[in-house]
Amino acid sequence: MLHSRRPGAHPLSTHEKIEFAARTTIEQVEEGDELAPKFDAHGLLPVVTTAAESGEVLMLGYMNEEALKRTIATGEAHYYSRSREVLWHKGATSGLVQRVVELRIDDDQDAVWLRVEVAGSGASCHVGYRSCFFREVPVGVPAAGDRVVLQRREQAKTFDPVAVYGDAPNPTKL
Repeated sequence: MLHSRRPGAHPLSTHEKIEFAARTTIEQVEEGDELAPKFDAHGLLPVVTTAAESGEVLMLGYMNEEALKRTIATGEAHYYSRSREVLWHKGATSGLVQRVVELRIDDDQDAVWLRVEVAGSGASCHVGYRSCFFREVPVGVPAAGDRVVLQRREQAKTFDPVAVYGDAPNPTKL
């Protein structure tokens, strides 16, 4: 169970009833039918999130145990914000909720792939673009001292972040 219960508290919510299997054998983890996620030393799993209709990568996030359980229970993406150190229901502030079409876990159960449909403008980036991966890094061997110049792959924002988030603190930390 995730939280201690107070006397008189409401019954357990759906996500608190979800149990993950103990990791007992390599065969069970790699080819079995039990969900036995392996969270890293910080209690997190990386999550690649793609658009269900196109396969476009929208974002990379992280889930802690509670975020994974809430995502499974609600069918909407929940993440753990490393910069803010809080559980985060994607779209709770912006309205750009990610409805999970498919949730997959990799072979050793230490990474998640979400295929989602995004409410509203279909954007997932807090900066206003559809994808958080809106810039490309040119590859190859640059000349010594050359500056790497990012190339935009999305030219226009999908929404105005100020209109959507108002004066909410920016999650990007320097």
